[in-house]
Amino acid sequence: MLEEKGFDTEKYLKVQSKEILKRVKKFKKLYLEFGGKICHDFHAARVLPGYEPNTKIKMLQILKENSEIIFCVSSKDIENGKIRGDFAITYEAATLKSINDLRNLGLEVSAVVITRFSNEEKTLKFKSYLDNLGINTYIQKEIKGYPAEVDKIVSKEGYGSNPYIETSKPIVVVTGAGPCSGKMSFCLSQLYYDSLNDIDSGFAKFETFPVWDLPLEHPVNLAYEAATADIGDLNMVDPFHLEAYNITAINYNRDIENFPILRDILIKIGKDIYKSPTEMGVSKTKAGIVNDKVVREASKQEIIRRYFRYRKEAILGLIKKEVVEKVKRLMQELNIEESYRKTVIPARQAAVLAEKQKGKGNKGFYCGSAIEIKGKIITGKNSELLHSESACIINALKSLSNMPDEIDLLPKNIIESIRELKKKILYNESPSLDVSEILIALAISASMNPAAAKCLENIPFLKGCEMHTTHFSTKGDENGLRDLGINVTTDAVLTPKIYCIR
Repeated sequence: MLEEKGFDTEKYLKVQSKEILKRVKKFKKLYLEFGGKICHDFHAARVLPGYEPNTKIKMLQILKENSEIIFCVSSKDIENGKIRGDFAITYEAATLKSINDLRNLGLEVSAVVITRFSNEEKTLKFKSYLDNLGINTYIQKEIKGYPAEVDKIVSKEGYGSNPYIETSKPIVVVTGAGPCSGKMSFCLSQLYYDSLNDIDSGFAKFETFPVWDLPLEHPVNLAYEAATADIGDLNMVDPFHLEAYNITAINYNRDIENFPILRDILIKIGKDIYKSPTEMGVSKTKAGIVNDKVVREASKQEIIRRYFRYRKEAILGLIKKEVVEKVKRLMQELNIEESYRKTVIPARQAAVLAEKQKGKGNKGFYCGSAIEIKGKIITGKNSELLHSESACIINALKSLSNMPDEIDLLPKNIIESIRELKKKILYNESPSLDVSEILIALAISASMNPAAAKCLENIPFLKGCEMHTTHFSTKGDENGLRDLGINVTTDAVLTPKIYCIR
């Protein structure tokens, strides 16, 4: 969906790549920790309209001749089955996906480093699999007393117990499957070995958020705080930077709290190069912002999305309710509430309408969905034939194609054939069609139905649209909406199978 631009990616790339090259000149080798997602950074794209999800990839392509990539993943995340939310895949799968995505874009990963290892069985299986794929894979054991026991860490028993990874380029980009992947620990371990071998190497951090030269209370920075509420990140004024340079800079609590220890480690290694955690960074995100009003509004919307996501995860028992309350406080700080997201109230109204039309005697569970497209709100409600998400997508495609509601895009015989398959052969208690199924049905119908063919052509216009549902979606709906690139939130109301007419 087209939207007003708030960020200029090309302008940003020029400034950001120049800043990285400037930092590289201070050393013969620079270990550059990449924070956030190296591929498919949808958070940045939502908060900074105009930011391309693969902007970091473009930057790496600019730096390609002088850089190589190391990928880190935590053994603890592998063992705990941690899921990457945007693709609903495990960190093992996210590691493989990132390697394949980078390779398809002409960028090779030199090695995978599995960090924080404490004899986890799943990690050993994953390493064996990577080895079989021909991917250079190394294991770094968890160092007891890290990071506080500096003397032990900077010794043969600490960093010296880790394997040293040979690199050949002046820039070593260190990225990971997610936060707390052990990227910094790997970089410092490499610095330790380089110092023993008289290699002039340095360390720097590249993170899109928080934006150090935007105010603490700016919605862009608050959106970062919302995005990391589940791991307890808080934005703060960097006291070290303020003291050293009399400049107010924004950083987050983990970097600020750990900086004294980090600096002690660097000094012991022989690298007393930074006076503040902000100084370690090379981020120039602000340089790409061309419309502050647009990014402020986009950030507010992202905070509400995070609120609904955490509320769902809290119901599932994946996070503590305190995370939801924290994001709710951020919303209050910005004077916004649930209804500030335009699709929320219409989705709830659609569910009420579904119940009214079915009659009071029906024990079904009533669901509503709403999508915003080109400034217009389109709704859908569940029925014996379609899930509410499916009905909403069909109605949205009709609207995009300027078709009246009474036109049937999907022939009844195709819908009934799929329903019979689900009910009699697959023994599915909910034979109505989900989003993935209606997309397949639409593709089948397109060869016979010009109206369906026209709607099929308009599917790309759904990408980036905002949608809200009143209930937990099925896997088929989640997968279909994710494939369409729609930003979905939910009230996360449970739909008991025994009463659900879906």
